Amino acid sequence: MVDKKWQELGYIDEPIPEGTDIKAEIRKMCKEKNALIMAHYYTEASVQDIADFIGDSLALAQKAATTDADIIVMCGVHFMGETNKILCPDKKVLIPDLNASCSLAESCPADAFEKFVKAHPNHTVVSYVNTTAATKALTDVVVTSSNARQIVESFPKDTPMIFGPDRNLGNYINKLTGRDMLVWDGACHVHEKFSVERILELKAQHPNAKILVHPECKGPVVKLADKVGSTKALLNYSIHDEAQEFIVATESGILTEMQKSAPQKTFIPAPPDDSTCACNECSYMKLITMRKLYNCLKYEWPTVEVEPEIAKKAIKPIHRMLEISKQLGL
Repeated sequence: MVDKKWQELGYIDEPIPEGTDIKAEIRKMCKEKNALIMAHYYTEASVQDIADFIGDSLALAQKAATTDADIIVMCGVHFMGETNKILCPDKKVLIPDLNASCSLAESCPADAFEKFVKAHPNHTVVSYVNTTAATKALTDVVVTSSNARQIVESFPKDTPMIFGPDRNLGNYINKLTGRDMLVWDGACHVHEKFSVERILELKAQHPNAKILVHPECKGPVVKLADKVGSTKALLNYSIHDEAQEFIVATESGILTEMQKSAPQKTFIPAPPDDSTCACNECSYMKLITMRKLYNCLKYEWPTVEVEPEIAKKAIKPIHRMLEISKQLGL
């Protein structure tokens, strides 16, 4: 039984004995417990380094759907753990800190979204993966920034559609596809903070740098981009493009993999518009630390649970996303 004080914290903060080789112990526990550590690109570098698999939301969901591990440790935010549990109900799914929420998911409460959906009957509901399981349960198909355009375009052009919760991504997809989806008014606290002015200041200092922008950013920021894309798409572009400098307007954790994949290149994080900080970080992703990961594996807690009735409904749009993505070769 996990101590009550840890239950109240939402994570285990037990001190690790001095001299412990944390990485070696984590790998040992993974082998003994047949555990798979998955990490999102936005987690801190040490967590990415220890992970068995690193990816964006689509890749993480695809990996969870096919793994033969007994335990999945999701080093990311809570909705990602929920997606893993929905796809793998018989596996134990852990997350090092239950407080690792998501501002975008929080901007779309299921009860309010349900009222919005009911107010617009006969609309196909498309929900971004950055939503809670309860919101996914109200959805016809889930999308990620990697596949949103292609999945939306897989429906006839005259299909009335709702897109939630990210207004920036929804409006961007509307523009690309010529659709007129009704867009929920939600946003990511990280991507909302990028400003045209701060990026142009960096561009003036690095005139040869190409600007990489995630579609969760505001429209004026997106217009500055040499490349707009998902985290994985931006990573791939940075590796294969001839440019040697890149200004990156997404969560700064991706720079770890960019620098590792193209060590000869220079990656400059676009700063938020409200501080002198040199980078823009997701406070929720950064809650996942090596100490919490160690204790999470050791005690096999905190677990991610999803109510069976919600999981039964939420798995349908997730499976639909995976099926369409497979058909489209995504």
